[in-house]
Amino acid sequence: MDSRLDRMIARLTTQRRALERAAEEIRGLPGPVLEIGLGKGRTYSHLRKLFPERQIVAFDRDLHAPADAAPTGADLVLGDFRETLPALSGRMPWVPAALAHADFGSEDRARDAAQAGWLAGLIDPLMAPGGLVVSDRPLQAPRWTALPFETPEWPYFIWRVG
Repeated sequence: MDSRLDRMIARLTTQRRALERAAEEIRGLPGPVLEIGLGKGRTYSHLRKLFPERQIVAFDRDLHAPADAAPTGADLVLGDFRETLPALSGRMPWVPAALAHADFGSEDRARDAAQAGWLAGLIDPLMAPGGLVVSDRPLQAPRWTALPFETPEWPYFIWRVG
């Protein structure tokens, strides 16, 4: 049986591999990066390293990240995803996103599954054709195609937007 530390290392290692693959896949595609679930800002910090030239917009219900691991101003959007994600498409000027990373998983699998049921429909209209959605939970949208991504140590998912 793995310890909680072993599981955390597996999750973060897999997450880093998925984001690094995504960075390669969208290299020539313009558009911002969406961080859906800022949390403590660890992934946001890594996204800044991977995409220093791109705008990164982070979403979360509340701010829990330290100041050096969170965006400022309009690039930090706090509130319920069901309200904040649809409002983003109304911001001008808006360029569709090249990448959305949705890290919203918890230990409550039933709650996560329910959230996954509506979250993909909010992410999809924000995405550029050819963009990627990367997530720690399975999502589904009609124009997304799953990309092969081997994750024996922790489940993680990558889709290309058609």
